[in-house]
Amino acid sequence: MTEKSGADILIEALCDLGVEVVFGYPGGAVLPIYDALFRSGRIKHILVRHEQAATHAAEGYARSTGKPGVVLVTSGPGATNAVTGITDALMDSIPMVVITGQVPTALIGTDAFQEADTVGITRHCSKHNYLVKDPAKLGDTIHEAFYIATSGRPGPVVIDIPKDVQVATARYTKPGPIRHKTYRPQIKADQTSIEQAVDMLAAAERPILYTGGGIINAGPAASQLLRELARISGAPVTSTLMGLGAYPASGEQWLGMLGMHGTYEANLAMNKADLIVCLGARFDDRVTGRLDAFSPFSRKIHVDIDRSSINKNVRVDLAIVADVGHALEDMVRVFKARRHPKPDLAAWWQMIGEWRAKKSLDFPEVDNDIMPQRAVRALWEATHKRAPIITTEVGQHQMWAAQHFGFDAPNKWLTSGGLGTMGYGLPAAIGAQLGNPKALVIDIAGEASIQMNIQELATASQYRLPVKIFILNNEYMGMVRQWQELTYSSRYSESYSDSLPDFVKLGEAYGWKGIRIEGLGQLDDGIAAMLDHDGPVIVDCRVAKLANCFPMIPSGAAHTEMLLQASEVSGEMDDEAKALV
Repeated sequence: MTEKSGADILIEALCDLGVEVVFGYPGGAVLPIYDALFRSGRIKHILVRHEQAATHAAEGYARSTGKPGVVLVTSGPGATNAVTGITDALMDSIPMVVITGQVPTALIGTDAFQEADTVGITRHCSKHNYLVKDPAKLGDTIHEAFYIATSGRPGPVVIDIPKDVQVATARYTKPGPIRHKTYRPQIKADQTSIEQAVDMLAAAERPILYTGGGIINAGPAASQLLRELARISGAPVTSTLMGLGAYPASGEQWLGMLGMHGTYEANLAMNKADLIVCLGARFDDRVTGRLDAFSPFSRKIHVDIDRSSINKNVRVDLAIVADVGHALEDMVRVFKARRHPKPDLAAWWQMIGEWRAKKSLDFPEVDNDIMPQRAVRALWEATHKRAPIITTEVGQHQMWAAQHFGFDAPNKWLTSGGLGTMGYGLPAAIGAQLGNPKALVIDIAGEASIQMNIQELATASQYRLPVKIFILNNEYMGMVRQWQELTYSSRYSESYSDSLPDFVKLGEAYGWKGIRIEGLGQLDDGIAAMLDHDGPVIVDCRVAKLANCFPMIPSGAAHTEMLLQASEVSGEMDDEAKALV
């Protein structure tokens, strides 16, 4: 067996792991790896224009395909530019392996050119990280990193490789199945706990299935099992932002998204339920609102593969540590085996029907102005039969997309949830398009957020990716402006988007087709023109400038204190209520 350079070992290990695409940007500390990539020709490299974009593209690829995303960046600023995306992947449980270059081992700690303590910097924003100082350990480290990134609760793993290790030689043998000494996530649930959960669900009078991104991560089978559990139990279903698509939005038992900008019926059902079955979610603050008022009448079951998430924010009555897909399979099997009759939830559904009658997602129309909600609904009407993959940036447009674009299948909704990263949508769309070449991929964006990584227009042009960008342009950092209106007496401090580029001309400068929509009468034709073009398109859709995103639970408020319309925020509110907003 001949020895190979560390760089060649890395490439061969990636090939053995089935890696097809790497997102990256070259630099001095990774040139040996880039040379090995060039000589191998077995892995497609996507040259982004900024390292943060490489991480978001890898996230989009991973979230839409179920495969881990892979990133390759240089030392120093290359690694630090990737930190935002690494943190984003950690918060949203996205499997990703980030390979960073490092100065030679003899120079570590000397403040050498483009040196940074990558392991120290990423220790708290990655699932695990490595500094590899021996080329003989590199192959095993790569395989172990992929195992950690993809097993249990998925997340980002960082591998820092000094330049001399990339050049030094060693032998490489493909390892067998990885069994980490200490990291052995519990996949199967305790059978007694499953039986207890099923009995609690069958006996509940006001149950609700609270679902999250863990179901998406568990694969398409988990989504099908969720639908079956909902069918046989009769329970309503709601979801976090990250779980949209796990249960079809067209389903009769669907209540919509819950949380800060969730529907009235979803939030009130959570508040009044006598049993919450949490499946692959983590009771985060955007869902719970004020903790001491969160679902006070319910018993709570929490199914999660991450033991540290159990009882972290909300105390539960029954904890099931397991992969949610396996747990759902067991719950469905036990429910059917015990021949539980379908519960009579007529009174519960009648109550929910009264909340639905509020039509909390309705919005006012204003003359010829395009309401942003109307734009999203028009986009859905024109595209939903093609089951598009939707990415978003972060802000009001993100929430409007979550509220008004119905998802009937998993892996079609890609957004930054936990970290709320502006600039996520365009590179994520690029990654999703590469992973799904025949899919329609649309980034629903805001005019402020899109500029965070707008240089990636060049990446889509270079690789001839037919990504579509649909900008809801209200000339404001909309969510910031909304909070300033509600909390700071409309003192719009630095939230107006001044000196905006001409997005149509900017798109054309990058080789994209540009379309501008300026009135309601142009909306449908503009969307049709976007869809008819077989290359990348950027649409500048001018929407009502001061539209706010409702419904809304003010920060620190309870589910029962939802604001359904802007009219509920008035001068009549006392100072304490305004403080909650």
